[in-house]
Amino acid sequence: MLFKGSAVALVTPFDENGINFEVLGQLVEYHIENKTDALVVCGTTGEATTMSDEEQFATIKYVVEKVNKRIPVIAGTGSNNTKHSIYLSQEAEKLGVDGLLVITPYYNKANQKGLKLHFEAIANSVKLPIILYNVPGRTSMNIKPSMVAELAKIDNIVAVKEASGDLAQVAEVARLVPDDFAIYSGNDDSILQLLSVGGSGVISVVANICPRETHDLVHKFLEGDIEGARKLQLGMKPLIDSLFIEVNPIPVKTAMRLLGFNVGDLRLPLADMDEKNLEVLKQELTNFGFKL
Repeated sequence: MLFKGSAVALVTPFDENGINFEVLGQLVEYHIENKTDALVVCGTTGEATTMSDEEQFATIKYVVEKVNKRIPVIAGTGSNNTKHSIYLSQEAEKLGVDGLLVITPYYNKANQKGLKLHFEAIANSVKLPIILYNVPGRTSMNIKPSMVAELAKIDNIVAVKEASGDLAQVAEVARLVPDDFAIYSGNDDSILQLLSVGGSGVISVVANICPRETHDLVHKFLEGDIEGARKLQLGMKPLIDSLFIEVNPIPVKTAMRLLGFNVGDLRLPLADMDEKNLEVLKQELTNFGFKL
């Protein structure tokens, strides 16, 4: 298992020259100091789809070297082009990451046969452990529980990030996969519910600004403090809702700037928040105890 607990879906700090590596290093240290259990770089929250391959490789290389094996580093290497995903995965492996997060194909999508062949080809191209990423709201492609179970038979496909929002589907996945196959929540508002059917943790957006709380939520549950975990989940829910009032990562990157993190601008086609939504975000940050 790559990790138990909270992995942050790390934002990518940009400046006029591209990647702001100084700030990226500060974020890495911030997360390690605040108990984040793993880092996911170049994922959706990291705006990877707006980054060149060279930028992605430079970001991965920097984070791997900065972390220096203190916690696992997982790279997003998914694509709707199987050959391109294989290339990204092989290059990330060379750079020393601990695992890969591979999203389902999008736009061209696939039938279930194509989906299996896609993930098989990627898995066979590397030795690294792979986390499947199921997020139908973005890809219009759902990995059925029976297909997750089939893919779990491949030695280096070891986990799924489930962001379907369908807890009945998550429970069916948990019923079908082996005990050592990890299930991670891809929805911050239902971490507790996923853990209750055997999940191992979360790949989190809110952890960008609440790393310790997100870590504690998972570990309290895993250690048997269900009430403590419940209080954290419910206490964070209004803030989590505000972080998804617009498409991720617009609100979380905005929140980070409001909190003094110099993460830079969003890249088009992402744009600044609507003013009404921005006021909601500011209010929930204040309600949670942050000072703007």
